[in-house]
Amino acid sequence: MEKIITDANFQNELAAGLPLVVDFSATWCGPCRRVAPIIEELAKEYEGRVTVGKCDVDENENLCAQFGVRNVPTILFIKDGQVVDKVVGAAPKADFVKKIEALL
Repeated sequence: MEKIITDANFQNELAAGLPLVVDFSATWCGPCRRVAPIIEELAKEYEGRVTVGKCDVDENENLCAQFGVRNVPTILFIKDGQVVDKVVGAAPKADFVKKIEALL
């Protein structure tokens, strides 16, 4: 299952050392709801190798500001504390898999 990423726990997730995939989304967002099952599948498939999480933009304004998230969904791919790739908007699972494999 994907982790819930918040302003409060983000640094701890980074410190864990695994690559991090964060889905910045909102409950009211249609494209976010289309991406949600894909994110959940990826969290299961990459468990132990990549941390896959969701961040509610309405509840975590500091993280949104830190990463310049203005549109949802925005999915960030983070390695060694740096954003190395991102997807803005809904995309097929294969696109996410390709980007995650590049993190490994």
